[in-house]
Amino acid sequence: MAEIAALSLAVSTTATIIASALAIPGAFWIVYGRAKARAVLLACFYVGLGLPPVAVGLLIAFAFWRSGPFGRLDLLYTPAAMVLAQVIVVVPIVGTLAVVALRAVDAALPLQLRALGVPTAVRRRLLLREAAPGLAACALAGLGRAIAEVGAAQMTGGNIEGQTRVLTTATMLAVGRGEFTQAFGYVAVLLGIMALVTGGTLVLQARWR
Repeated sequence: MAEIAALSLAVSTTATIIASALAIPGAFWIVYGRAKARAVLLACFYVGLGLPPVAVGLLIAFAFWRSGPFGRLDLLYTPAAMVLAQVIVVVPIVGTLAVVALRAVDAALPLQLRALGVPTAVRRRLLLREAAPGLAACALAGLGRAIAEVGAAQMTGGNIEGQTRVLTTATMLAVGRGEFTQAFGYVAVLLGIMALVTGGTLVLQARWR
């Protein structure tokens, strides 16, 4: 149980960190940039919100299958493939929420900083600091989505004992075997983690307000 929970946290945390590193700068560009292409990225975030995780899993499985375009990398049924799938699932969530968080910052602040002649790099750091609690809440929401994901995790990890078995796929296996006590144990641990993530998100949002 502990090994499975640890792998779940490791895979989902890694995926969330990577997704946040990609999505938050993109959200910052959408809110404070000037290029017209910003609308395209925002549309990608919105479309990605409705992307079925099972479709992501299928895409990754096809890409890294032995006869697939990246089969020689031998990444299918490894934690790395699971991380990649979760990154694709989480990026739109973090990106969309980050746009909302950044837009909630006082609209006059960027203009005031620019009027005071604050350098661009410093101005960006100050804006990010102002929105930090909201952005952290976005990342926590992404973590909650990642750790609860099952379709893509099953297809890209294969639910291999001791290697790619996580809480969600272990629960499915236990139910399939009729081992409901074990299944409820996995779900209890998963719900506990989700409760901690949700609590952290609410605390940060309350502080942000």
